[in-house]
Amino acid sequence: MKPIVLCGPTASGKTELALELARQAGGIVVSADSRQVYKRLTIGTAKPLGTYQNGSYTVDKIPYLLVDFLEVTDGFNAGAFRTQVDKIRAQFPNTPLIFAGGTGMYLHAYFVGMDELPAGTAHTREYLTSLLKAQGKEGLHKALAEKDPVSAANIPIGNVQRTMRALELYLLTGKPASELKSGTFFQLPDETKSLWVYLDWDKDAQNDRINRRTEQIFDGMTEEARQLLAEGYAEDTPALKSLGYPQAISFLKGELSRAQAVERVATLTRQYAKRQRTWFNRYKNALRISLQNPQDFDTQKLAREILSRAK
Repeated sequence: MKPIVLCGPTASGKTELALELARQAGGIVVSADSRQVYKRLTIGTAKPLGTYQNGSYTVDKIPYLLVDFLEVTDGFNAGAFRTQVDKIRAQFPNTPLIFAGGTGMYLHAYFVGMDELPAGTAHTREYLTSLLKAQGKEGLHKALAEKDPVSAANIPIGNVQRTMRALELYLLTGKPASELKSGTFFQLPDETKSLWVYLDWDKDAQNDRINRRTEQIFDGMTEEARQLLAEGYAEDTPALKSLGYPQAISFLKGELSRAQAVERVATLTRQYAKRQRTWFNRYKNALRISLQNPQDFDTQKLAREILSRAK
């Protein structure tokens, strides 16, 4: 069976459906989520609750890989994801693989390809870090807009990591990052090698799911942040820059009320989901599953339909 790639915006039910697909197919799940890779961030990242069995993170007796394996200070990117997936496929050569996640760049990098761009240097990072300290994230983003307006238009001001990387590429090559992308960026996955499935929720229903989940997880996410800060981890620790945690920290510091923090997290999550929809809509050859209300989300029925097309 060819791999199934289950994609869609956050809070669309990818985890539940992935587990049902793996259960029916006798397979394993491979997460493509840039936040669930971290240990100790469970509630705030909506990581499925599991235990370790034979060295693998396992949920309901199903191996659920590429979650809960990095320290909170570690970095992770699309290239690292591709390397890890190669190892998994070598380890499980005859096992059906169900990929599930909302980090589109990771999935695209593995199944379509990624541009080989120059690595950063200590010199450029030192310069950009000093620029950030002197001018803040707004000044950093303004500098990017002057050099590469196309990239700046697609990177939120608050995403310091992506802003720095785009500026770094300009410093290293003299060209805007938007001009360095090859045709690989715009290609579609090979339908003979994988089946892509897009969970396409009605926008209002999707936003309602996001709002409800944000309210449900906020207190647990805040406790996770509090524990890490109490142990001496800095606010800019890679894991603590994950969506929602900066707002939880602002609540802990008294800068936001709980209601304000929850609303801010929900707003940022809805904006993130919008960007995810824009990204995944490019895959015109994906099996699109339209969902209007919770009654449509019958995981057993959907799994049977998807598996019938994955042979």
